Amino acid sequence: MKKLLFVEGAKKIEEKTMTLESSKTLGGVGSILLLVGSLLTSYTYGVVTLVGAIILLIGLSGLASYYKERGIFSNAIYSVVAGIVGAVVAVVTVLYIIFYTTILTSLLQEIYPTWNGSWSSLPSIRGMTPNTANITTSAVTSVLGALFLVLVILWVFLVVSAFFARRSLKTLSTKTGVGLFSTAALVLLVGAFLTIVFIGFLLIWIAVLLMAIAFFQIPSQQEQPEAPMAPPSPSTPTPV
Repeated sequence: MKKLLFVEGAKKIEEKTMTLESSKTLGGVGSILLLVGSLLTSYTYGVVTLVGAIILLIGLSGLASYYKERGIFSNAIYSVVAGIVGAVVAVVTVLYIIFYTTILTSLLQEIYPTWNGSWSSLPSIRGMTPNTANITTSAVTSVLGALFLVLVILWVFLVVSAFFARRSLKTLSTKTGVGLFSTAALVLLVGAFLTIVFIGFLLIWIAVLLMAIAFFQIPSQQEQPEAPMAPPSPSTPTPV
């Protein structure tokens, strides 16, 4: 009976250790794919980045379960959701500006005076000769203002996304004892704030690199199974 309990305890600890090893490996691999995706072009960028984000979230979910800390995974999810919402809002804003305002059409009509302003006939612009002499300052200012609005929307949601990612990494740093997670969190947040001047994108890339290294620095916490205590032997009556 004692041997059976000992074996079962050893199996549970082995499964828990395997969960830790697989989770930190998934986190590291996911982070590396995010790095690789940022260096690619065309549709492969989106595919590799998406796969990396999914693998990273699976790894964080496993670590959250292992350390019994929901904040590791929940904050990561909030970060991803904020990024997706920001992208959707930016796209909707661009479409609204194009199809429901005259900001862009006014500029195009100044450059191509013979264009009738209909988006269905836009391909016909290719055969027209542009006339930049008709461009007014107000038309250019309106287009730049609309572009700035879209960039601000993306920046705000990026900062919010980085804020939740920082909370996830800070919690992970506390639970694992790997200080590099905390460093990556700080660099990520600063990078998000500085994306408005573009240098922030480099800092974000460095933060993801630090995060990838930190995952592989998570120590393997091997626990020794405790042998079950033997039941107390019945007391022997003392002879009179």
